[in-house]
Amino acid sequence: MFRISRLVTAASLLTLSSLVAPAASAAELKVVASFSIIADLARNVGGDRVSVSMIVPVDGDAHTYEPKPADAVALKDADVVLVNGLGLEGFLSRLIETSGTKAPVITVSKAVKPIKGEEEAHEEGEAEAGGEEHHHGAFDPHAWQSIKNGEAYVRAIATAFCKADKAGCESYKTNEKAYLAKLVALDTEVRSQIAEIPKDKRIIITSHDAFGYFSKAYGLTFLAPEGISTEADASAADVAKLVDQVKADKASAVFVENITNPRLIEQIASETGLKVGGTLYSDALSPPDGPAATYIDMFHHNVATMKAAILGR
Repeated sequence: MFRISRLVTAASLLTLSSLVAPAASAAELKVVASFSIIADLARNVGGDRVSVSMIVPVDGDAHTYEPKPADAVALKDADVVLVNGLGLEGFLSRLIETSGTKAPVITVSKAVKPIKGEEEAHEEGEAEAGGEEHHHGAFDPHAWQSIKNGEAYVRAIATAFCKADKAGCESYKTNEKAYLAKLVALDTEVRSQIAEIPKDKRIIITSHDAFGYFSKAYGLTFLAPEGISTEADASAADVAKLVDQVKADKASAVFVENITNPRLIEQIASETGLKVGGTLYSDALSPPDGPAATYIDMFHHNVATMKAAILGR
C-alpha cells in the first residue's frame, strides 16, 4: 500500500510539474530593445514576465552602430521589438528586414511631440534667406531626455506588452503605474535641482546636440560642436564658431559624453579656459556598476554632475 501511495504521489507531482513548466515558459515574453535606455524602461514595465535584450550595448552609440549577425538572430526570435524611431537607429530597417522577424516593431516615441534639431532649424533659416536647403533628418531623436517623454515611452511599452501577452496585462499595468509614479517624482526633483542654478549660469557645452528636449523641459541651454547625430565630425570652422560663441555667451561648464571621443571637448575646454566638468550620459546607460545604470540613475547623475560643475561644488 505504501509503495502504491508513493507511486501515485510521484505521478501526481509529475503531472503538476508538466502543467506548471509550460505555463512559466509561455509567460516569458522575449523583448528586444534597440538600445539600453529603452531596455531599462521595458524591464521596469515587464518585470519577471519578460526577458529583455538590447542591440546597441551600454555606452554604445545608436547613431553609428554596426549590426552583428547575433542581432538578426535575436530579432528573429523576439516576441516584441522596441525602437525609438525619429531617425535614431539608421541601421535598424535593414536589420529587421534581414532578420525575417515576425514580431511587432513598436516605436515608443510615437506619442511624443518631436522638436527639430538645431541643424535642421538653421538650414531652414538659410533656405528662407535664399540659401540652399539640406536635409539631414528633420527631428531630434533624443526625446527620452525629457522625463515627460519617458513617461510616454513607458505607456507605449505597456500597451505593446498587453497586446503581446494578454494574460500578463494586469501585471504590466500595475508595473506601469508604479514606475510612472517614480518618474513623476523624478521630474519634480530635476526641476527643483535646476531651479537652484542661477539663470545666468545655465549655458553649458556637450559633445553633440543630444539635450534639446532636456533644454526645453528644464531651462538649460546646451551648445555642441556636433549636430543631433554623431555620424559627421565637427569641422574646424564649427569648432571655431562654437569657441567664439562660448566666449561671448560666457558658458559655465563643458562636459564629455559617454558615447563620444573626449578629445574635441578637451580642445574646446582648452581654448575657452573652461574645465571639463565630468561625463554626461546622453544616448546610452552605463554598465550595471556605473553611475547611470538605469534611466532614473541617468537623470540623477547628469543633474548632479552639471550642478556640481556649474556651482563649483
